[in-house]
Amino acid sequence: MALSESTTDELLVETKGNIALLTLNRPERLNAISSQMLQELSKKMIEADEDPDIRCVILTGSGRGFCAGLDLVEVGQGGIGSGAGGSNRPKQLFSIRNAPITVMWNMDTPVVCALNGAAAGYGMDIALLCDIRISAESGKMAAVTAKRNVVPESGGTWLLPRLIGWAKASELYYRGRVVGAAECLEIGLVNTVVPDDKLMETAWEWATDIAENAPLAVQTTKRMMRMGLEQSYDTSVDQLMVHLNGMFKSDDFQEGVSAFLERRKPKFTGR
Repeated sequence: MALSESTTDELLVETKGNIALLTLNRPERLNAISSQMLQELSKKMIEADEDPDIRCVILTGSGRGFCAGLDLVEVGQGGIGSGAGGSNRPKQLFSIRNAPITVMWNMDTPVVCALNGAAAGYGMDIALLCDIRISAESGKMAAVTAKRNVVPESGGTWLLPRLIGWAKASELYYRGRVVGAAECLEIGLVNTVVPDDKLMETAWEWATDIAENAPLAVQTTKRMMRMGLEQSYDTSVDQLMVHLNGMFKSDDFQEGVSAFLERRKPKFTGR
């Protein structure tokens, strides 16, 4: 089952085998996120996570930027997050249950970020929410919220200290630093840096490696890693054993053992 077509040209959707490619597509605005793009990104991430045929998602941007964050022009005009008539006055409690940042955090399907340029504000947060970040040499992270009198509202203050430590996260946020690809690799913000013309080739290669593994094992590992951030060691291990007992009864476990004994590449079905 392939993902449905996007309802907006601002988000491009492509599927190849068990991999979905989502491309933020407002290159003239460095892929600043509009309300339409925001809604469509959530919808497609949910579709991908619920589709048993999709085993990995690649997220990237078109043009020379990954994502410049929320469209501040639209925000200023009362677009994103505002009520009817362009009023910025809240009429009810806000909800982020269907926002990309919440959807991406709760996904069990792995997401690979192909960082093709600058990621700033909301764009930096969704890059951090990806499980793996592959950066082009032109990629960069812009922790510049303090220069706009806003905060990393989309999970950044929770994610960044856990990824690179409190002191380094403080340095980036408090100073409003823009960090190039080489330094991102040095401090652990990205997994690898490749030439610009090798970015998508590398992203597809890594996504293919993921997609060829047993999907239940990959997705359960991701879920247990996520839940383990808030659990005790004993609780986490206990839950892992429950999942493992179920996996022993699966077709894919039998296939994995058979492939190992027969010295061949396994062909997993997700069952």
